[in-house]
Amino acid sequence: MPPRSRPRTFLLFLFLFSAVLLGGQNPAPEKPSTQNPPPAGGKPPSGQELEQGEGGVFKIKKEVQEVVLHATVVDERQRLVTDLDRSAFAVYEDGQLQQITSFRREDIPVAMGIVIDNSGSMSRSRTAVNQAALNLVRASNSQDQVFVVNFSDEYYLDQDFTSNIAKLQEALEKIESRGGTALYDALIASADHLKKNAKLDKKVLLVVTDGEDNRSKDPLEQAVQQVSMNGGPTIYAIGIQLKGDKVRRAKRALQALAEQTGGLAFFPKNLDEVDSISQTVAHDIRNQYTIGYRPSNRQPGGGYRSVRVVAQSKGYRTLQVRTRSGYYPTQERAENQPAP
Repeated sequence: MPPRSRPRTFLLFLFLFSAVLLGGQNPAPEKPSTQNPPPAGGKPPSGQELEQGEGGVFKIKKEVQEVVLHATVVDERQRLVTDLDRSAFAVYEDGQLQQITSFRREDIPVAMGIVIDNSGSMSRSRTAVNQAALNLVRASNSQDQVFVVNFSDEYYLDQDFTSNIAKLQEALEKIESRGGTALYDALIASADHLKKNAKLDKKVLLVVTDGEDNRSKDPLEQAVQQVSMNGGPTIYAIGIQLKGDKVRRAKRALQALAEQTGGLAFFPKNLDEVDSISQTVAHDIRNQYTIGYRPSNRQPGGGYRSVRVVAQSKGYRTLQVRTRSGYYPTQERAENQPAP
C-alpha cells in the first residue's frame, strides 16, 4: 500500500458535491478489446516471444526481465573508483557467471524518497535532519524527482515527486512529533510508491530514524523482501543517536536494509555529522555504475536469487564492489490473443 496523503476535507466535499450533480451521467466503461490480432508477420515486439496454445490461442510472453544493478566501486583505501569500463566487471547470479547486456557509468537522475521519523523522540533532531535532507537534494542531479514521507505511528506522503526545493522544505517542516515508530510499514509503502509511480529507473530511499521500530504491522523480514524485488530501491539509512536497550537490534535492522540493497547505514555520534553524511550519500549516488544482465535462469518467479559483482583492473590491487546482494524476480503475466 502506498503512503497516504493527509486528509483534505474541502476536496472530499467538492468530490461528493460533483458526484451528486453528475449522478447517472457517467458513460459505461469501454470494454477492453479481445480481438487484437497478433503482430504482423507473427512476430512479437522486441523482448517478447509468441507461443501458440490450445485452441489456436496465441500467448505473448515477455522474456526474462533484465536485472539492473547500481554499483559503487572503491579501492583498498576506500576511495571511489569511477574510471572502469565494462570489461572490468563480472556478474554472478547464484554462483553462475552472467552476460552483461548494458553498462553505463555516467551520473543519471534518480527517483528518491526521503523517509523521516516523526515520532516524539525526534522533536529535537528534526531541524538538523531537515536541513541535511535539503542539502542532499541540492547536491544531487538537478533532474532527480523526490518525495517526502513523514512517519510515526502512521506514515504520510506529505510531498509527491518534485524537484522544487521550496515544496520539499514545506513537507519536511510538517513536524508533529508524537507516537511510536512504524519504520518498516513506512519503508514498504515508500518502496511501493516508487515501484508504481516513479518515472525514472534508478530508485533510492533515504531513511532517518532514532530508534527501533515498535509500531509496524509488518516485520523486518517483510520490509527486506519488499525492497529486494528486482528494480527495487537502494537504501541509505541514518540512525541518529540510537539509545535504549534495543540499540543493537535497531542497528542490525538498518544495516540489513542497506546492505541488502547496496546502500549504506550511518550511525553518527551527534547531529553535527548528519549534514556531512547527506553529502556522502549524494556523492555516492552520483558516482555509480549501472550494470544490466538477463539472467541465465529463464524461469520466472521463484525464490531469492543471490548476486555478486566482481571488478578487476590494471592499476588497482584490490577493488570492492557494493551493490544489492540479491533479488526476488517479479512475475510476468501472459496476454492472450486470438489466432489470425
